[in-house]
Amino acid sequence: MAQTKATHITWHDHRVPADRRREVKGHYGVVVWFTGLSGSGKSTLANALDCMLHERGYHSYVLDGDNIRHGLNRDLGFSPEDRHENIRRIGEVAHLMADAGLITITAFISPYIEDRNMARDLNPGGRFVEVFCACPLDVCEKRDPKGLYKKARAGEIKEFTGIDAPYEIPPGAEVVVHTDTESVAESAANVIRHLEKAGMVPTAGTPL
Repeated sequence: MAQTKATHITWHDHRVPADRRREVKGHYGVVVWFTGLSGSGKSTLANALDCMLHERGYHSYVLDGDNIRHGLNRDLGFSPEDRHENIRRIGEVAHLMADAGLITITAFISPYIEDRNMARDLNPGGRFVEVFCACPLDVCEKRDPKGLYKKARAGEIKEFTGIDAPYEIPPGAEVVVHTDTESVAESAANVIRHLEKAGMVPTAGTPL
């Protein structure tokens, strides 16, 4: 494990506990981590889930992979080392947001099991929900909404996940959505059902 470079620092505990934040917001803070190939529907589904939660009056926010790379992680590329640092940073940010009581939704390819587990370990007690957007490569490539697969096949993009860089399928994702056969609404509803069953959000119409 990498050692912190900062010295002479002290951790300060919060005086407002998680239960107090839950009482105010009506739900627990939790990280919902969408993972899958480019074109598998992560961002579309993450935003659909955000809208559904917002309609219930819940406090949620989406951290999208491309958006984060426009700002916080704009100094990172797509080498294995940079991918690791990309997920390390967003894992820490998502943890802080969930600690503040938000339902924090992330949409990142996050191809490596080890990196996703690193983010999971920050949020114990069921407050990390991994959602695998299972979609065959050929379907993702046919969609190719950003034209990235075409560029990868032409050699214009190196180390592209699914083409010349690996994607490690989650062995124990809490939710698996099949975005090639399910509608966006169906997939989002599956995630909400898990959150309800896990006690992270109340069943519609009932208090937590």
